[in-house]
Amino acid sequence: MEEFYSGFAQRARDLAERADPFTRRRLLDLAKRYDAKSKPGGSARPLPPPRTTPPATLFAGPGEA
Repeated sequence: MEEFYSGFAQRARDLAERADPFTRRRLLDLAKRYDAKSKPGGSARPLPPPRTTPPATLFAGPGEA
């Protein structure tokens, strides 16, 4: 799996060489994320905490629209 992500990182860098400045920044950022994933135990960033649904009592009863 490490080679898979490092290959994608290199491909993004190669594309960035020929891209406009906006796209270049985005591709280089993507390459950094792939590099982080390619390292053992690495992850680009941790998953956010799961969302919770507010209790139904907040929506029951009269209120303003």
